[in-house]
Amino acid sequence: MDSIIFDLDGTLWDSREAIALSWNQIFEKLEEGSFKITKDDLTAMMGLQIDEIGERLLPSLEPAKRKELLARCGEVENEYIIKHGGILYPEVEEVLKGLSRKYKLFIVSNCEEGYIEAFLEYYGFNKYIQDFENPGRTGLVKGENIKLVMERNNLADTVYVGDTEKDRAAAELAGIPFVYAAYGFGEVHNTDYKIHNFKELALLF
Repeated sequence: MDSIIFDLDGTLWDSREAIALSWNQIFEKLEEGSFKITKDDLTAMMGLQIDEIGERLLPSLEPAKRKELLARCGEVENEYIIKHGGILYPEVEEVLKGLSRKYKLFIVSNCEEGYIEAFLEYYGFNKYIQDFENPGRTGLVKGENIKLVMERNNLADTVYVGDTEKDRAAAELAGIPFVYAAYGFGEVHNTDYKIHNFKELALLF
């Protein structure tokens, strides 16, 4: 094995509180009627692409208006994360540091452009993560973004670590093994590997 590719939300950290706080700055000022979201509202939406989140969260808005609103939310969210971060799962940095000595490490997440960058900047993880990709930059689904990272970095033998059924399906589309982070937001039954906390990844690989 030459590398490990990670999902972000539910795998490396929990950013729901940060997202809710930042998005509420926009939602509380809506002309159509202000409202608030909580981190629990976001749980079922973690791992979805932004268009899917918009359809679930703002079904009454016209698609163009919804897209504009969520773009503003994304900008405020990234600014908040760069300053405040989120909730990093226990021992993530220690494990990433150790794994980076043996493997090339990457991130592929279903997020908008700037989100992974904000995460890496706040925690200083650029020294561990060599490359990343997201649909906000490419317009591709997660499995295709995984393949893009593999091709771009000449990866021959890698695995994908994620926490949802969509992550498992993305790994299958990319033709690589899947490591299920069972402590995250989703439930996956058919998987190649399973970890109950991030430290177990170091025992696997």
